[in-house]
Amino acid sequence: MGNRAVITTVKEWQNDGIGVYLHWNGGRDSVEAFLTYCKMKGYRAPDEDCYGWARLCQVIGNFFGGTTSVGIDKLWFLDKDNGDNGVYLLEGWDIAERFYHEGPEQQEYTMQEMLKAIDEAQPVKEQFGTEFWEAEETPTSELKVGDEVFVMSYGGEVSKEKIIGIGEDRVVNGTEVKGIPYIMKWMINNPAGNINNYLQDETYRRVRK
Repeated sequence: MGNRAVITTVKEWQNDGIGVYLHWNGGRDSVEAFLTYCKMKGYRAPDEDCYGWARLCQVIGNFFGGTTSVGIDKLWFLDKDNGDNGVYLLEGWDIAERFYHEGPEQQEYTMQEMLKAIDEAQPVKEQFGTEFWEAEETPTSELKVGDEVFVMSYGGEVSKEKIIGIGEDRVVNGTEVKGIPYIMKWMINNPAGNINNYLQDETYRRVRK
């Protein structure tokens, strides 16, 4: 017995490619949390290249620890019609289709609970950390000078940065930056001149004061 599922991509499904097998935590609440965590980290998705598969397996493997609860194989050999959660087909980090599953979805855990549990199972240097999860997700339009926010770098590293200014009516590296908050992480002698310092996502996690 278990709480089984197979995770694959639309592309792999169409070509009888590979998939990831979960013996436990195959419910939608857990699977969506694994995918969301990888997306938050900025990892490339499995339907992009092999690095996406590796990152997905790395995150799930860290969560389970040294057990036989996760595997990877050709879809032909995996238990797709498993009587539990069937098969999840991905496009990017989103669930696009579902096979071999009927009935209600498992919703035993909240997304926040699962994300924190997944994060705590990762190597310490790769964790978001407690302060990150306690921070308030805030629309970028509401951020002000002096606010501290968590900023993601390429590769999944997160750092706490202070907003030092709001963009003026100008173009920086081809982007109009008027009204966009910016930090001082790159090119510290002229932070307003580096587009990487501008907070261009819709929301950021702001440190509670």
